[in-house]
Amino acid sequence: MMYRIEKVLNHNTVMAIHQDDHKEVLIMGKGVGFGRKVAERIEVRPEDRLYSLQKYKERGGAKEIVKSIAPEFLEVTNAVLDEAEKIFGKIDRMVLFPLADHIAFAVKRIQNHEQISNPLTEDIRVLFHMEFKAAESIRPLLKKQFGIDIEDDEIGYVALHIHSAIEDEKVSQAMQMARSVRECISMVEEAIGKPIDIASLSYNRLMNHIRYMVARALSGEKLKVNMNDYMEVKFPESFGMAQAVCDQVGESLGVKLEEVAYNTSFLLFMVPVTLYRFRLFLYIVPISIHK
Repeated sequence: MMYRIEKVLNHNTVMAIHQDDHKEVLIMGKGVGFGRKVAERIEVRPEDRLYSLQKYKERGGAKEIVKSIAPEFLEVTNAVLDEAEKIFGKIDRMVLFPLADHIAFAVKRIQNHEQISNPLTEDIRVLFHMEFKAAESIRPLLKKQFGIDIEDDEIGYVALHIHSAIEDEKVSQAMQMARSVRECISMVEEAIGKPIDIASLSYNRLMNHIRYMVARALSGEKLKVNMNDYMEVKFPESFGMAQAVCDQVGESLGVKLEEVAYNTSFLLFMVPVTLYRFRLFLYIVPISIHK
C-alpha cells in the first residue's frame, strides 16, 4: 500500500494519507520516519503498524490525540500492545489512542510527584491477571524513555485499557466490574468478620462468580436453571447473604438483579463447617450451574 506523508512525528512515527481513498493513518515502525519529508510517498512494510485516524471518536478523535501528545507516548503504547498481542493473540489495536492519552497524563502526574491511589489495584490484578501482566511491560519502557518508575496503581489502569482491547468493552465497564467485585467481597468479609486472602483459591472462586454475575447483569442475560427455592431452604443464612450482595450490586449497576441473579443458580454462600478439634471454619463455596 502506498501513502503520502502528511507529517513526520519522529524517526519511528508518521501521519500519512492513502493515495487512493485519501484516508488518514498513523504509520509506526522502526525508522519509518527517518529522513522522510512531507508529501513524500511511503510504502508500508510488513513489520509496520498501521492505525486509522478516523475510527476513534472519543475525547475529540484519534487525530486530535496524536497532535496533543508527544509521539514517544504512542511508541510506548504501541510496544505495550505488541506485548498484549503476544499473550492474547488478536486485539483491537485502536485502543492505542485512548491508552496513549492516558499514559501521557500518567507520566505527567508522576513527573509532578502526583501519585494517584487506585483502591481496586489488587482486585484488578486478580480479576484481569493476564491483562495486568501485559500492562507491566510498560515499566522498562517508561524507565528507558522518561527515566521514571510507574506504580502498581497506574499499572492497574493500563490493564483495564488492555482488557477493553480484548473484550470489546469500555474501560468504564471494566472499572465498574472491578468496583462491583470489590463491593461484594467487602460485604462477605464484613459478614464473616475477617478479610479473605486475595491469593487464596476461595477468593478467586468468589471473585470469578461475582464477575460473571455482574457481566450477566450488564448484558441482561438470564440463566435457564433456577435453584433459588432449594438454596433458600437448604442454606437460608447463606442465601440471605447472597441476596444482600445482589441488592448492593444491583443498586450500584442500576439494574434489577432479582431478575438476573436471584433466578439463577449463580449464588455464593458461606457454609460453616465443624472440622478437626471442633474448630469452626468458614469456607467460601461457589455454586454455579452452567447453562
